Amino acid sequence: MRSIKYLILSLAAVLALSLGAFAKDSNSAKFDLSERATVGSTTLQPGTYKAEWTGPKNALQVSIEKNGKTVATVPGKLKELPQASPYSSVTLKTLKNNSKQVDEIDFNNRTEALVLSGM
Repeated sequence: MRSIKYLILSLAAVLALSLGAFAKDSNSAKFDLSERATVGSTTLQPGTYKAEWTGPKNALQVSIEKNGKTVATVPGKLKELPQASPYSSVTLKTLKNNSKQVDEIDFNNRTEALVLSGM
């Protein structure tokens, strides 16, 4: 009887610990960039990227990754949206030299947008 109790407790502990592996990482999301644009001092080519952020909502440290490698790190902040974004989108800002800069990233089904410029 005692061994069954320990077996059940062990299985419950393993299950509880493994649930973290399946949890959605709420501080990262993928986005597609359709044209060349800068993030900080880095020029990104069109493609699929992943944004990861840490810190308080108004003073984030944002890392942009491509193929698992960090390609840019910039400050950012989260902005509340009135409703969940129906799709992922990137808002670009045109600079004086006619280059584009990533201004905001809205993520599919999320109520927060990541703001990168104008800090």
